Amino acid sequence: MPTPSYLELHRKGELRRRVERAREIRVEDGCHLCPRGCGVDHASGARGVCGIPGKAVVASAGPHFGEEPCLVGDGGSGTIFFAGCNLHCVFCQNHDISEDPDAWREVGPPELAALMLSLQARKVENLNLVTPAHVAPDVLEALDLAAGAGLVLPLVYNTSGYDGLEVLRLFDGVVDIYMPDFKFWDPEVARELAGAPDYPEVARRGIREMHRQVGDLVLDGRGVAVRGLLVRHLVLPGRLAGSAHIIRFLAEQVSANTCVNVMDQYHPDHLAYGKPPLDRYVTREEYLEVRRMAEEAGLRMVEDLVA
Repeated sequence: MPTPSYLELHRKGELRRRVERAREIRVEDGCHLCPRGCGVDHASGARGVCGIPGKAVVASAGPHFGEEPCLVGDGGSGTIFFAGCNLHCVFCQNHDISEDPDAWREVGPPELAALMLSLQARKVENLNLVTPAHVAPDVLEALDLAAGAGLVLPLVYNTSGYDGLEVLRLFDGVVDIYMPDFKFWDPEVARELAGAPDYPEVARRGIREMHRQVGDLVLDGRGVAVRGLLVRHLVLPGRLAGSAHIIRFLAEQVSANTCVNVMDQYHPDHLAYGKPPLDRYVTREEYLEVRRMAEEAGLRMVEDLVA
């Protein structure tokens, strides 16, 4: 297994400096860790758009075998699902995790570091952090503690694509594999479905930065990802996602060798009922249309990866 990126930063003390900067971003003029910039004072117990208090909140953790095969390998992906979300898609298929406080468990950095090490002890292939941007200070501090205690797993940053550049740059040299969604192309669709008209521009900016940091996806001899960018794109009914534009952007403005997972599992959930066309499943034809676009653009399809 290649040495993960963050170990050198830990040895130099740079990871600790990143922790301090992340904490400054959370308290200077109120929290602006994410593009919402809602400015809440977490120290007072206030909850921002993401809905969480001052500490990281974990909804679940463990080996996950439902991720992309190149992340699962033999031992599964060591997934930590952070609760709360700054996007709030009306069709969210993880709303029980992102918006249900009854499923949340607050953790400080030492407990989070211990959780990371416990996943490593279970022989997972990587450490997969799901929606970490809004808890970046605790994640970075936990990672610094865990690295000092023997953590050597590759780090996966698994995100909705709604990440600020300042926080992404704190993870430069820390993250081995970025796995963002690119959900919507049109600002008005993003406004209607996630209350975030700036999502398309934020996602474009962020994905370009992620690729700058880690490059194209690289596999080891077993076909397990060790570094690079893997973009997820969920096909939406009625072409709401603007898939053709997203595929063209990835091929022409990120890399012709971008690895993409075109996903067909959309189904009505959360607040999507009664909102046509979101109130129906995506059709086979709609999915195959987007897959053909990606193939014709020359993108790497995740299901076709070989070592």
